[in-house]
Amino acid sequence: MKKVIFLSLVPFLCIYFSSTAQRITYTEPDRDDIRTLNYDIIGKINGNVLIYKNYHEASFISVYDVDMKLTEKTKLGYLPDKLINIEFISYPDYFLMFYEYQKRSTVFCMAAKLDGKGKLMTDPVQLDSTELNFNVTTKIYSVIRSDDKKKIMIFKINTKHDNQNILTTVLSDQSLALIHRTRVNIPMPERNDFLTEFQLDNDGDLACLKAWGTSQNDNISKITLLTKSAAEDEVKATDPKLTGFYLDDIKLKVDNFNKHYLITSFFSKQKRSNVDGLYLYLWDKQTAKEVYNTTAMFSDELRAEARGENTIKMAFNDFFLRQIIMESDGGFVISSEANTSSTRGTAPMNRWDYMYGGSYMMSPGYYAYGSPYYYPGSRYNTMNQTRYFADNIAIFSFNPKGKIEWSNVIHKSQYDDNSDSFIGYGLINTGDQIHYLFNVEEKRQTVFTDQTISPDGQLAHNATLKNLDKGYEFMPRHAKQVGARTIIVPCQFRNYVCFAKVEL
Repeated sequence: MKKVIFLSLVPFLCIYFSSTAQRITYTEPDRDDIRTLNYDIIGKINGNVLIYKNYHEASFISVYDVDMKLTEKTKLGYLPDKLINIEFISYPDYFLMFYEYQKRSTVFCMAAKLDGKGKLMTDPVQLDSTELNFNVTTKIYSVIRSDDKKKIMIFKINTKHDNQNILTTVLSDQSLALIHRTRVNIPMPERNDFLTEFQLDNDGDLACLKAWGTSQNDNISKITLLTKSAAEDEVKATDPKLTGFYLDDIKLKVDNFNKHYLITSFFSKQKRSNVDGLYLYLWDKQTAKEVYNTTAMFSDELRAEARGENTIKMAFNDFFLRQIIMESDGGFVISSEANTSSTRGTAPMNRWDYMYGGSYMMSPGYYAYGSPYYYPGSRYNTMNQTRYFADNIAIFSFNPKGKIEWSNVIHKSQYDDNSDSFIGYGLINTGDQIHYLFNVEEKRQTVFTDQTISPDGQLAHNATLKNLDKGYEFMPRHAKQVGARTIIVPCQFRNYVCFAKVEL
């Protein structure tokens, strides 16, 4: 019997079958939407697609109808000219905007509720503030949410003390009503201890990882799972045993179906050696006990399939974990991708060069956790003559006991110079399949393609998407799923940024 795949990151997702043809609809180029535009795809609200845009220190919300025609362009005149950071959480009929700015010696973290036309529904509220004696250029606050979007947390991490971090959290509900505010000290006795992988479950409980290696860009030899319930100030620690192997690219994922926390990572039997397989640790929140602590070795057959131009032993050395999709029975699917970069005149970057330094936005005395996953090379995109590579996608399915059920590899070979925006892939989970959307070269032309994998691991190459207009270059790794079978993909048309609605 086939399992149904659920994507916990997308609460609107359901099992959905349709014979509707695949279709692409584009926005018209806007003269203000130059290719250096800062933007964020907010989501679908009241049937329209909303996109945040920022240029020349002015911020707007662009509203597009079902045909991706611009119907509203709302200027956010109340925002400060120089934003440090801005993030969004969307709901069916409104969205929340979180923004951070500095005024004199104070950094403010604010939030506002806006309607489907980008207009304020309530006055912005201050969630927190921080007094500093310097000007910041990167964020100090991070925003995370639960899978059902009913719990939201902002937090900051003070690293001024050598042997501890001070974690401040503000937990709210979806209406921005305060639930609990916490300020706790987290011991950091080792010089290279660091916090990573902050997750918020549907109960409002916080979980994150404390990891340690001999340096920031080295294998991990010790991890600690830190948990804090929504209404308490105490942080509890659990130390998974690591015996005879080393980790890197660690990820933490909440399983709200079964009240579990999953830790997974690539591992090596020797320090800074070839990747041998995947490490898996499952912790039960209700009993506060370990469910399993195991590893999955990669077979030679899988290595041969995934290796690309590497040797079999080095087959997974360029891979990084991308998405973890939880299933209702406790199983899960992991997607990973091979990524490298090289710069003329220097040695090629390896996986240790890309490690955890890229997960943070640094300010003196503070660090803010960055994206839930990071993309190797994006930190170096201002360097001249840098070539970025994004190659095969390896996919693994595990049963509820942490045993591998199947694995498969999507073959691709991509590169670009001085930019990594047009390589990589976008993922959309339609419930009955997982779609991987990416650019391929065919007959000297770039074609946007769709490959799918079924719940039993069968790959299928779908027909070429309709309405692939010439001149549009897709940026799939910046895509965002906004419906059960709909994804918004940024694209470049000449020197302008446009957006394509892809319906599967």
